[in-house]
Amino acid sequence: MQYRKFLRSSLGAVFFAGFLVSTAALAQDARPLTKGQTLYLPIYSHMAYGNLGKSGKASQVLLSALVSIRNTDGKRPIRVSSARYFDTNGKLLGERVPAPASIAPYGTLELFVELNDASGGSGANFIIKWDADQPVSPPLVESLHANMDGGKAVIFMTQSVPLAE
Repeated sequence: MQYRKFLRSSLGAVFFAGFLVSTAALAQDARPLTKGQTLYLPIYSHMAYGNLGKSGKASQVLLSALVSIRNTDGKRPIRVSSARYFDTNGKLLGERVPAPASIAPYGTLELFVELNDASGGSGANFIIKWDADQPVSPPLVESLHANMDGGKAVIFMTQSVPLAE
């Protein structure tokens, strides 16, 4: 009986501690206003899975990536000046925003890496540069990776992190 009481109170404490940690994480999500950033966004053109085969390599599934650059500021536009796509080895594969693109308040700019484009590898990334005329709420930059071929679905997201200037 004592063990059950201890277990219930311990589980309650663990749940409460988890709630406090998640609440603190949400509070930290309020990001300061800024006039621009350079962001790193991880991209996966494929994903390894399963066991190593006779060749010593794991099986792979190709993935498409929908990059979403969302202006979270409700009053001011932002400008995306560059979205450079790099492969696993850091080789520049191309610029996906050839001319600066303005994103209206609460608007979104989307970039797409096709399922059949495996040139980036599993360690690909975008380096995205954006700016604004006045301090704004920083954009939310994510990538939705997907493959829904063959009756199975692989779907996951990655988020950008700001780089030190």
